[in-house]
Amino acid sequence: MQGLARLPTGSHYTLFDTVVGKFGAAWGEYGILTVDLLDQSGDEGRIRDAQRSTVAVQATPPAEIQFAIDGIVRHLGGEPVDLSGIVLDMTGMPPFHQKVYKAARKIPPGRTASYRDLAVQAGSPLASRAVGQALSRNPFLIIVPCHRVLSATGNIGGFSAVGGTDTKMSLLMIERGMSGVTPQLR
Repeated sequence: MQGLARLPTGSHYTLFDTVVGKFGAAWGEYGILTVDLLDQSGDEGRIRDAQRSTVAVQATPPAEIQFAIDGIVRHLGGEPVDLSGIVLDMTGMPPFHQKVYKAARKIPPGRTASYRDLAVQAGSPLASRAVGQALSRNPFLIIVPCHRVLSATGNIGGFSAVGGTDTKMSLLMIERGMSGVTPQLR
């Protein structure tokens, strides 16, 4: 996603449908602020409040953001799409969270890593629980693939997105179909 300096100032959001449900994405002038799965009621509150300082306004996404949304939709539809080039606005996030999100983005579809694996990659090998806490606050569902992170024993662990571990397993199964790799393998 190039040319983010052309994005409008302020924050905006849009809603879009995927095979796993309705999502919302919010963006600002420095990139994506959040991508999240909405609950059954379609409540947009978490998306509108994504700016962290002001309420986002619903808008038609500019080309760079639409490109990211189209990639997410195709990926969730079973087409392997590289989402690593999507620019995320992590302004104000703790540096450790940023390191964890960067490490998680390196886990390929159909593969998994443990919380400890990400702690090591983030430079804090004893911080597995802190990794779990960072991932539980992940505002970039799918783009930062926290669903690919399992416990050290290979158990599915938790998942804070709508639908909890059922959604996590669904996402892993979609990606399993892309790669032919069993999700529990690393």
